[in-house]
Amino acid sequence: MQNQKDILKQIIDGTILTEDKVIRQLPFVLFITVLAIVYIGNRYHAEKVVRDTVSIQKELKELRSESITIASRIMFLSKESEVLKMVREHGLNLHEPKRPHKKIVITKGD
Repeated sequence: MQNQKDILKQIIDGTILTEDKVIRQLPFVLFITVLAIVYIGNRYHAEKVVRDTVSIQKELKELRSESITIASRIMFLSKESEVLKMVREHGLNLHEPKRPHKKIVITKGD
């Protein structure tokens, strides 16, 4: 019982840190401490990367939806009937051709 009280007293007043057995283990304790700090830092970094990935995936999903919406609107506005309607609304002096276009063929001559 006296031995346990002596050990507790040495721990409390810090004299246990000056013993030869503890001093020989100090490099290992420092190594474990550094390893724990690196592990904690790595965990925080990994969590940050996961949060960033989720955020970027949400943004990508929103941008993809916006892209599809814009492409759909462009397809609708580029229909011939819509183009004619917009030309009339803006008062442009354009008319659709009455005859079909002719294809011009150029042959390499003699």
